[in-house]
Amino acid sequence: MLLYSTSISNRLRYVISFVGKELFPEPIEITTDAVQFQAYDGAKINYSEDPFSEAEFHIQPQGLLFETGVKPQQIECFELNFHKAFFPCKGDHPFDLFSAIFYLISRYEEYLPHEKDQYGRYAHYQSLAYKEGFLQQPLVNIWLTDFKKTLERKFPGLLFKHHTFQCLITYDIDIAYAYTKKSPLLKWGGYIKDLLKGNWAELEQRTQVLAGKEKDPYDCFEWLDALHLYCRIKPHYFFLVASKRGEYDKNTPTSNKALQELIGYASQQYKIGIHPSWQSGDDTTLLKEERDWLEVVADKEITHSRQHYIRFELPTTFRTLEEIGIEKEFSMGYGTINGFRASVASSYQWYDLEQERISDLMLYPYCFMDANAFYEQRYQPQQAYAELMQLYQQVKRHSGLFISIWHNHMLGSHPMFKGWAEMFELFMRETVYWDAYNY
Repeated sequence: MLLYSTSISNRLRYVISFVGKELFPEPIEITTDAVQFQAYDGAKINYSEDPFSEAEFHIQPQGLLFETGVKPQQIECFELNFHKAFFPCKGDHPFDLFSAIFYLISRYEEYLPHEKDQYGRYAHYQSLAYKEGFLQQPLVNIWLTDFKKTLERKFPGLLFKHHTFQCLITYDIDIAYAYTKKSPLLKWGGYIKDLLKGNWAELEQRTQVLAGKEKDPYDCFEWLDALHLYCRIKPHYFFLVASKRGEYDKNTPTSNKALQELIGYASQQYKIGIHPSWQSGDDTTLLKEERDWLEVVADKEITHSRQHYIRFELPTTFRTLEEIGIEKEFSMGYGTINGFRASVASSYQWYDLEQERISDLMLYPYCFMDANAFYEQRYQPQQAYAELMQLYQQVKRHSGLFISIWHNHMLGSHPMFKGWAEMFELFMRETVYWDAYNY
């Protein structure tokens, strides 16, 4: 596939590389040579103002890919094939697909002035996807599916890449153990807290666990191992390893031997990554210390990460992660609602919009997190399961990458989360089992 443009920018290179990887077995070549383009005998796209001939596929540029800097964009969505689109244009395609994809996956709107939520994060209700009602859809993948069909009609012999649907299960281990394996101060402090608050079910469970009569309610790791074995999958684990407790960092102390053994075991069986603490979000040195500690305990290099509380700000957080050697980042989603933050269900390179730079950092967007469903959307397990399956089926329909986030404390036996373990097991045994894929 050859693409013609009157000029070549980093933005154009970036989005054409993404589209090429999604659709074709070979990269799309870009040229500014009109004579070469017109003489080319294969499938070709003219990405310029005016067409040359009927032998090409013409998309008229909206202009975003040839700008520099960030400024408010005039976006008016319209219905196309029962889905939303924007940046309408003339030519063989009803909208500037490349500019629209760039706007969404670069998170252009997050570089503009915006309202933040209570945790200082980009608020989901500010996004175009939420306002226009396509947050629950992998719109970029949908567009590419339609684009592929259009190209097939124009170029019947064109070869496309075959994609296989991929399902990746991931866990955030914020607190490995609820009652046991903690210091006496934390153990009995929690006991008194439950007593004062009248949390009688938790108080009873705490008493049984501390007496050695019940298993710690957050310790569901052997059960998870059995499910992984049954489903033939290798999940990803992200560990919160803050050295000091804080308002949002309440992980099992890093000095705890049980936690260290858990990390060592998980690193041998699965892929693991750092779950950078809230405190490290403002301190690069602390972030590096956490990563270094995890590498020593895991006895392997740590190149994967997901932000605790999904706390990140563009572009500073991702630049920091690049600096310490993170190669794959799994935070592209919201910490307040389930859906597709970047409107895509595929992994892709991060684009630093301030520096107009194509980064080597790979982003792996997720669309479902149990904590969102429970804490933010106030769902019962049955409601969460319905949402989970709706998102799952959409990604599967377009042969995308489905990533979900789960927490051990919600999948154990704590009375607050009754029914969530059963919901997760149903999902694993009746759905994941049939679509097993080790990403």
